[in-house]
Amino acid sequence: MNTGILIIAHAPLASALRECVLHVYPESAAGVLALDVLPNESPEKSRLAALALLDQLAAPGTLVLTDVLGATPCNVAQMVVDGVHAKLVAGVNLPMLLRTVNYRNESLDVLVARALIGGTQCIMQVVATAPQNQTRKPHDQDHNDHHQ
Repeated sequence: MNTGILIIAHAPLASALRECVLHVYPESAAGVLALDVLPNESPEKSRLAALALLDQLAAPGTLVLTDVLGATPCNVAQMVVDGVHAKLVAGVNLPMLLRTVNYRNESLDVLVARALIGGTQCIMQVVATAPQNQTRKPHDQDHNDHHQ
């Protein structure tokens, strides 16, 4: 059985990340759930909602991904993983999430390592350049190129 994945983040990030994952892995809908923590919602209400989602996953282990260490969604996630077979990783991004969904069949500890690698390996500066196959027009030769 696959590891469950629960995303707990500020609204609407958790649901948006889940939708992106389902675009790539539509078959993983039952194994990847999201909780959007709403502004002005009590941590207790969010905690209860998260516990219900954990029960819904019914997985042998759960990887909980949250957005910002120390923020309410992370604090809620910490309360939820305490005492259950789950691991928590803060700083969720789409590459991290895609990596974890792709490897959900691996152990929870290996999945945590894959999440950390997936999340960090895809953070890099990308230099914007003109497409290689684009030809320059004669009147553009004396102008400077401007890149953002």
